[in-house]
Amino acid sequence: MRFLFLLGSSRHGGNTELLARRAADALPAGAEQRWLRLDEHPLSPFADIRHAGGDGRYPQPTGNEALLLTETLAATDLVIASPLYWYNVSAATKLYLDHWAGWLRIPHTDFRANMRGRTMWAVSAISDEDPAKADPLVASLRLSAEYLGMRWGGALLGYANRPGDILRDATALRAADTFFGQPALGDGPAHEPMPVASLGD
Repeated sequence: MRFLFLLGSSRHGGNTELLARRAADALPAGAEQRWLRLDEHPLSPFADIRHAGGDGRYPQPTGNEALLLTETLAATDLVIASPLYWYNVSAATKLYLDHWAGWLRIPHTDFRANMRGRTMWAVSAISDEDPAKADPLVASLRLSAEYLGMRWGGALLGYANRPGDILRDATALRAADTFFGQPALGDGPAHEPMPVASLGD
């Protein structure tokens, strides 16, 4: 197993990261972990060139984009750790996902085929005690996973407003300790209820 943790927050050591690291502590000893901060590997704005003439293929990526593509393809499990920003993932996380559209059209990469069967997980700290406020974030990631035929591991949510608040959410911390041990849903497009591992208390 190789878990890629993509940290989408602009804050180092924020509540979402703390919750993700708590969950990662419970991974089996043999599970490899790779942690990347998206703000430390910024991507250029995504350009949609599908209908700009030519064959619609995208060039081989370079720099940070090449690194993120390589690390994504090397992971068996992709963990999107993004705080809830305006009811969805952070801008850096969304831009990373936007680049998937280009990766699908890079010659000889076979991005869709290579991602099929891998597992996506979501971790997020939200500043509202109603976990339903995170439904758009969870749906966005689950549907993105389904589109590529990935398994959906679930969403680990915790309540946090100020720095460090997540450490006082006992429900979220308990859920984190078993989060990666739960079975993933589906293999490819599925429509099971979205599992939400915890909510703030």
